[in-house]
Amino acid sequence: MARTESTMLPLGTIAPDFYLKDTNSNDTFSFEDLKGSKGTLVLFICNHCPFVHHVIQEVVMIANDYRVMGIGVIAISSNDVVKYPQDSPELMTEFALENRIDFPYLYDESQETAKAYQAACTPDFYLFDNQNRLFYRGQLDDSRPGNGIPLSGSDLRGAIDALIYNRSLKEPQKPSLGCGIKWK
Repeated sequence: MARTESTMLPLGTIAPDFYLKDTNSNDTFSFEDLKGSKGTLVLFICNHCPFVHHVIQEVVMIANDYRVMGIGVIAISSNDVVKYPQDSPELMTEFALENRIDFPYLYDESQETAKAYQAACTPDFYLFDNQNRLFYRGQLDDSRPGNGIPLSGSDLRGAIDALIYNRSLKEPQKPSLGCGIKWK
């Protein structure tokens, strides 16, 4: 299991737009179509990564907890499906169904969106404010497969709470850690 850290895109960066197909609905969406009134969480995931499998239930709980509070949630898979067929759009739909992902799970076939976000790993988390400026990028929490630390989502939940309630955010933000994006 390769360990790759997120690149930590500079805070304040404007969310790169995209136009990608949602494997849950077969509709195509842009960032603007899916953003929330209070902010937007963009996460890069894939079907096969053990780091994603480790966190997916907590991610879905966070999405369910915060979407009702005005946070848009968008998942994107950018992996090369020729070399990693388990990340194909058809299997993305199955993965979403199995894991109760009812927010958009977009397929970035060209990998241009991952490059624009400087995504490096799965999972990789980006939280944007209501002006589409990057407010937080980093880890979900300190839990990793096999390290014995229970999942809490504390870092990401703390960032979303700070955004919603206009609080200062603790520094430094720790990078996410996961499997590297499977580039073409």
